[in-house]
Amino acid sequence: MRRYTLIFGALCATAALTLCACGTGDNATAATPPGYTDVQNILQRLTTADGAPGVLLEVRDAHGRTVLTSGVANIGTQAPMVGDSRFRIGSMTKMFVSTVMLQLVGEHRVALDAPVEQYLPGVVRGNGNDGQVITVRQLLQQTSGVPDFLASLSQEQVLKNTLVHHDPLELVQLALTNPSLFPPGTDWSYSNTNYLLAGMIIEKVTGRPYGAEIDQRIIGPLGLHDTSVPGDESSIPGVHPQGYAKPGDAGPIDLSEFNPSIAGAAGSMVSSAADMNQFLGALMTGRLLNPPELQEMMTTRPTGDSFNDAYGLGFQSTPLPCGGLYWGHDGGILGFETLGATTTDGRTATVMVNLDPGQSEAQDADIRAALATALCASGPSKS
Repeated sequence: MRRYTLIFGALCATAALTLCACGTGDNATAATPPGYTDVQNILQRLTTADGAPGVLLEVRDAHGRTVLTSGVANIGTQAPMVGDSRFRIGSMTKMFVSTVMLQLVGEHRVALDAPVEQYLPGVVRGNGNDGQVITVRQLLQQTSGVPDFLASLSQEQVLKNTLVHHDPLELVQLALTNPSLFPPGTDWSYSNTNYLLAGMIIEKVTGRPYGAEIDQRIIGPLGLHDTSVPGDESSIPGVHPQGYAKPGDAGPIDLSEFNPSIAGAAGSMVSSAADMNQFLGALMTGRLLNPPELQEMMTTRPTGDSFNDAYGLGFQSTPLPCGGLYWGHDGGILGFETLGATTTDGRTATVMVNLDPGQSEAQDADIRAALATALCASGPSKS
């Protein structure tokens, strides 16, 4: 899998929905802001030809914020998408988890090249999976060879009871019923199990849940008022769109409420585009990590995956069509597909669609195109 997703197969469908004008924001107006026409056209395509109900995008540069929206937040009421909405961010959660882990590295409480066994004795064992030879770095960079627990779950199993609590250790044990994908460090494969283990290491080292550490170390200091680690909370707090899925041949079903513990440290968080852009900007400018740890995070390896061109420690880099790179992570979870990124010269952008990924290759491609086009429109890259 290329990201955290609870979609089990590509499900293609299209539906023409009402197009809304640009949304709210510091620089947003009733008309498309100058320079962002191409971005708005991609957002319109997402909510027409690609079949997504709604989409929002916020881009920030030295001049401020621009917020664009298209489509609807609620299919039933046809309420328009609102630019300051909260939403489930899926695997963008991994950037927060990796940041906390690297802060612990900087505090000399975790060693990147120490074996997982040192922190979680006896947890990673069986079928060629061995915590004695897998390192913390390999968890964060997806080179551990540990299978993804989602490979052992069907969509039907997940949708049968969306409110049930999932224990991270039980999900890890489910993953370990499968053989190791490769010897640690010899290849790359996206596995959400790696980040469940990372969350467990944070708890073991600090004595507090990973969510409490994210709150104390990132959410609080940055004033991210729309961001939370929900635990078992099934509702999205505050103003938010409904999140939809299209399983099989069925029409859209509302999956806004479900227990996100099935995602855990791999993808359970809630945020907004404004908060994500603030987090990404703070991360890239060194407000959260010291230079050695930020450099570790940005030391990538090729993946062979077109959606994750080069992967660092919970941080991936992708070429921009206007030159340079953007750095960030994508996400997918029941009801939502997301992507957030930053450049080294301070531009940030986050995009959210309220339809979970895997519905069509076109949706995936246009989310990436919208973000890249917005970053290019906001200024030349100096990455």
